[in-house]
Amino acid sequence: MDDRHGDQAQPHGAHGRPLTQTEKWAAFKRSPFFPALVLVFILAVAAGLFAGSYTYTMANPTPRHIPTAVVGPPDSPHGKAFAGGMEKALNASLQLHEYDTYAAAKEGVEEQEVFAILRVRDKGVELDVASAAGAQVAQVLEQAGPKVGQAVGVPVEVKDLKPLQEGDPRGLALFYISLAAVIIGFVGAIQLSVHARGLNPLERIAFTALYALLGAFAIAAVVDWLLGALHLPFVESWLILALTMFTSGMVFTMFNTLIGRWAMIPTWGLMVLLGNPSSGGAVSWPLLPSVLGHIGRWLPPGASVNAQHTAVYFGASQHAFPFLVLAGWALVSCAVFWVWRHRHPGGREVPPRGSGAHAAGA
Repeated sequence: MDDRHGDQAQPHGAHGRPLTQTEKWAAFKRSPFFPALVLVFILAVAAGLFAGSYTYTMANPTPRHIPTAVVGPPDSPHGKAFAGGMEKALNASLQLHEYDTYAAAKEGVEEQEVFAILRVRDKGVELDVASAAGAQVAQVLEQAGPKVGQAVGVPVEVKDLKPLQEGDPRGLALFYISLAAVIIGFVGAIQLSVHARGLNPLERIAFTALYALLGAFAIAAVVDWLLGALHLPFVESWLILALTMFTSGMVFTMFNTLIGRWAMIPTWGLMVLLGNPSSGGAVSWPLLPSVLGHIGRWLPPGASVNAQHTAVYFGASQHAFPFLVLAGWALVSCAVFWVWRHRHPGGREVPPRGSGAHAAGA
């Protein structure tokens, strides 16, 4: 009897042999430890990239090309001396655009075609900056102008033609509210995928639009009505934030449709690692590395900042481009999600007509 029990305790057949390395690897890949380990490395890399991307663009912003209006005699010796001294001091080129009148130059500032006006007088120059067009650019010009004037012997008068609002002295509030809309946009889509997994495609789009409208209203109301940090053109700012939030949510939904549970990787890379530092919100585009400055305009965060910035400070000169960028990303994301909706890890089966209770009653 003991021998019989002893025989039963011994492993028999394939179940008793040691697992091969291939079988061990296959079992590990099926376990929860594999995705957890992958996430550990992804998060470590993401942390480094996050710090690196923001440090690269924001730690030491440097002017490269500053569009500047020039009013007055173009061949004026002291005007040329001052412009050359500014380029040397800034280690950057002033992209000089000649205007016939000061009023035309001011219109160029309103259209955000130029960031400053260099007005050449008989014995000196006036340098008009526009903090609302770019706070960092204006600060750089304000600091360099008097020093350059003293160095080249040209009297300089500096004034701020378009100052920032009192509640936003550094011009960062618009960046922060756009950043909030971007992040809450895709976080909301993630939460819908986790807690409302059974939503069908049209329902998912509808609820994304709903939380975008309500979330954007909350952002605008807190910043304007509660804190008084910004005086917003409320309806326009609200709808810009709502479109930003909806676009961000649908971008995640698109990637979730295409690659499933790893959708956060391209969403984070596109919207946070690349989109936010290049948006022009924290650092004006003339101070960004040139490639980022051009790319940022075509990404949702940059389009959101651009539209919001113009709405608040240059409302009479709003452009269609940032709205087209946001709408384009939203439409492409919705289209990809709709075409490949059968691949999205969610939804529920809709019972055919005649099934369920009615069928049972029949």
